Amino acid sequence: MEIDRQVRAGLYPNADRLARDLGVSRRVIFKDRAFMIERLGAPLATDRERGGWYYTEPAYALPNIMITEGELVAFFLSAELARHYVGTAFQKPLESALVTLAQAMPRQITVDLEALRQHASFSSPPALQVDLQRLLVIYEAIREQRLLWLRYRANTTGQQTERKVEPYHLHNDKGEWYLLAYDLGRGDRRTFHVGRILDCRKLPDKFVRRSSVLVEEWLRTAFGAEGGEAPVEVAVRFDAYQARWVRERQFHPSQQLEEQADGGVILRMQTSGLGEVRRWVMQYGSHAEVLAPAALRQAVIEEVRRMAEVYGI
Repeated sequence: MEIDRQVRAGLYPNADRLARDLGVSRRVIFKDRAFMIERLGAPLATDRERGGWYYTEPAYALPNIMITEGELVAFFLSAELARHYVGTAFQKPLESALVTLAQAMPRQITVDLEALRQHASFSSPPALQVDLQRLLVIYEAIREQRLLWLRYRANTTGQQTERKVEPYHLHNDKGEWYLLAYDLGRGDRRTFHVGRILDCRKLPDKFVRRSSVLVEEWLRTAFGAEGGEAPVEVAVRFDAYQARWVRERQFHPSQQLEEQADGGVILRMQTSGLGEVRRWVMQYGSHAEVLAPAALRQAVIEEVRRMAEVYGI
């Protein structure tokens, strides 16, 4: 970029002056010059009388984005992953970003997007659809520290309520979008599923972030999207069969594994999302047993009893 700037300014730079100005060797300057000519198509030539370089085509401009094929592939794959995990509402903006990026690239760098789709694929989680415009309104309220009015439908009761909240953070967990906020009406922190926000708008009033609401701690102690309460120690014993998969994965930032003599493991973690932990544990069936806390163990026992009644056992 500095070579381009000096050439455009009519300074006729050369390797000696550039090396001195930039504090690098002449060899580095010549490598950069070769890169400009060979990779970026720069029409650089040497003016012997002025002792420096110039463009034979004055209208030439460096590409706005300099990127390798590997970087473009990585970007495409991340865009495909994002489209599946952040919601289909983002499909058009992501495709537009890919087109814009491709147009700004040097012409010799090309990637067959259809071929890439044949080589790599992603499965979308069964997530609630989220309105893109609503998500952007929430994001703007967070960035501007503006109060947010919500009309929210609770999943457990189906009841619709109006809330006035201080929005702090948007969190995506397995494709589901959640708003972490301080509910002024309830006087406490709340997690709202964005897919259940039926309407929202920014209010003119601004707010000052509360020192008691620490987003990092909120997320660190949560399990999945559920959290916000004081964390407790959770202990789950996995048998030797399931332990092989448990050892390979990080389920929570605080987790610790204790190896057992029979080949199983005990997973311990500090979390407040006990409802989500209960649902997570039960997917392992008889291969997992909750040891602590007692309330979580009892909740699993009661759920197992209800399941037995459903199946007539």
